[in-house]
Amino acid sequence: MTDTLVVTFPQEAKGRPFIADALQGAADVVYLADIDDDRTRTSVLREATALLARNTAKELRPHEPALLDRAKLIQFINAGVDFVPLNVFPPQIPIASNGGAYAEPMAEHALAMVLAAAKRLIPEHEALKRGEFNQGRRNRSLAGGVCGILGFGGIGVATARLMRALGMKVHAINRRGASDEPTDWIGTPADLDTMLAACDVLVISTPLTPTTKNWIGARELGLMKPGAILANLARGEIVDEAALFAHLQANPKFVACIDAWWIEPVRHGTFRMDFPFLALPNVIGSPHNSASVPGTGETGLRRAVANIRRALAGETPLFLVGADERMM
Repeated sequence: MTDTLVVTFPQEAKGRPFIADALQGAADVVYLADIDDDRTRTSVLREATALLARNTAKELRPHEPALLDRAKLIQFINAGVDFVPLNVFPPQIPIASNGGAYAEPMAEHALAMVLAAAKRLIPEHEALKRGEFNQGRRNRSLAGGVCGILGFGGIGVATARLMRALGMKVHAINRRGASDEPTDWIGTPADLDTMLAACDVLVISTPLTPTTKNWIGARELGLMKPGAILANLARGEIVDEAALFAHLQANPKFVACIDAWWIEPVRHGTFRMDFPFLALPNVIGSPHNSASVPGTGETGLRRAVANIRRALAGETPLFLVGADERMM
């Protein structure tokens, strides 16, 4: 029987050839958005060998996740899937995020924010507008410092390569405490305190799970150097919002580069913060657009479909969602 890939989200005509090309004939493709009849949708989902989705809470009808008994993989196009209810799927079906699919532009964004913080680009730009020429005020060099990376998957690895090119040492934490990518030090989550105390820059690129929610709180921030730079590309909720605001107020040399916010339009329908971060001089913000560069849509599709091909070929898919993430 021919394998069938069911794509649950609407896909423009120009994007469909990318999926077909990346699939390399490994399966037939059915676009669920083209089907309105409930019986046909039921039949298609029962026969699906794999699913490619963005947000199944919106793309599937309430009774449909249970129909996927035959699927070898449910693959999401998103790198983060914490906002999608995953416990509605049959527990034996593997689920994968699109981890690292947008790693390169996100790593560039992290580097840009960290450099802006170290070189005081935004404060001095504002000072120039006021007529202040602070040539004698010192900025910082990243070379020789330690970049700690919390979450050493695709984004973390891509960031490490850029930071290493600047002459920074790379310290990293992942679940295994090991990586094929070279590091100067690597540990498991149990070693977080050690890394926090050592790093001059902390880049957060770990998934949001019940374990990582509020992982960086007042105690953890207090372990960091007073002049450290924190860059969050992952999810706002990994850092305790109130604790970060208080730490920034108490430590004016500490800089937070925030790309991932606590309440965001895509996940929550609105943008909101409980504290006025953008009024602080030691905050650099961006609207979670670290992956928003031309070509990311095609890249994401190709990498997600490549992972589906792995599953259809009997290989273990990459970036499988852990049991803790399926509880979100």
